[in-house]
Amino acid sequence: MRYWLMKSEPSDCSIDDLASLPDQTVAWYGVRNYQARNFMRDQMRIGDGVLFYHSNCKEPGIAGIAQVSSTAYPDATQFDPKSKYFDGKATPETPRWFNVDVKLVRKIALISIEELKRHTELKNMRTLQRGNRLSITPLDPAEWKFITARLAHT
Repeated sequence: MRYWLMKSEPSDCSIDDLASLPDQTVAWYGVRNYQARNFMRDQMRIGDGVLFYHSNCKEPGIAGIAQVSSTAYPDATQFDPKSKYFDGKATPETPRWFNVDVKLVRKIALISIEELKRHTELKNMRTLQRGNRLSITPLDPAEWKFITARLAHT
């Protein structure tokens, strides 16, 4: 089992949006970074743990716990000319972009980025590293355990 931190802009899909969706599940669409795509396509498995992170907002931080609920499949937005995620080089026969489905486990009280930075146990967490802008990053199992056992409260 692996663990991930996945960022979503609340204006696009917040933890409350996820909670209101059928089966509390969302396709993690729109990723247009090759490294993040490769994490989804090549490494994510059903049941992997996910920290649902609100980004690019007034109060960024971890807003919920989720899990990967599907294997990777082509991101439909790459084929839609009306989508901001359209990719003219992608075809159904040779898709360039993939997503997985993510299912809510539980909402938690927001753990701010400032709170995460206070803990030496998280000093190597990729999301906290200077210059890191990836929307999906792997978590060390010890980071997952620390956050879910010590910081994540409903």
